[in-house]
Amino acid sequence: MAEFVGLEVEGGIGTIRLDRPPMNALNRQVQEEIRAAALEAADRADVWSVIVYGGPKVFAAGADIKEMAELTYAEMAARAGALTSSLRAVEEIPKPTVAAITGYALGGGFELALCADRRIAGDNAKVGQPEILLGVIPGMGGTQRLPRLIGPSRAKDLVYTGRFVGAEEALRIGMVDEVVAPDDVYEAAKRWAGQFVNGPSRAYAAAKAAIDGGLDTDLGSGLKLESHLFAAMFATEDQKTGMASFIENGPGKAEFNGR
Repeated sequence: MAEFVGLEVEGGIGTIRLDRPPMNALNRQVQEEIRAAALEAADRADVWSVIVYGGPKVFAAGADIKEMAELTYAEMAARAGALTSSLRAVEEIPKPTVAAITGYALGGGFELALCADRRIAGDNAKVGQPEILLGVIPGMGGTQRLPRLIGPSRAKDLVYTGRFVGAEEALRIGMVDEVVAPDDVYEAAKRWAGQFVNGPSRAYAAAKAAIDGGLDTDLGSGLKLESHLFAAMFATEDQKTGMASFIENGPGKAEFNGR
């Protein structure tokens, strides 16, 4: 049984819940429990979409610096790959995912949020990559995902300065996608995630693979990937159901089974 991270499933929505008070610091155990929860969410047929949530007060304030402070280069070199891959397990969930951000999402905490498809934050949230203030750089994907999200110039400003970004600025520059009252963060995430319950899950997975895969390659290769994934949809029951429903009843009325 996991101690700090669990997967809670209700109504087709899986919530990966961090619970390591007071700040949900991401030590090695938390990272591996995130990996396990993400793999379980990816595998379960009763999970159609996923929320990543740190609770009502804080998302995750960063890595566990006390655990890292005395590590040598050799020790960190041996662990660095696992830091990245533990969070990448969230990114690779083949289902719609949303980070529900309350309070702080800093350093490794924001790098975790970056692995979701969407980010919803409370209006009191503070996000950022302050690793430079510790004499290091982001090590769990921040230097790669953040510039892809907001552009290299803005990402460099945030990484170089390590400054905390308030919710409204984060929304304006694209670090988060929606800002709501702090008490409404989880419910807003549930509303977004709930759209996909009982939907064409194979098509969601294909759309995610096409978008994410295309961002990592040139346009021509991305278009080939899209064509391959598009054609593969014609091997699914949902494609037959969706197109037959459209012909008979118009758009938006199909009842999918996820196969």
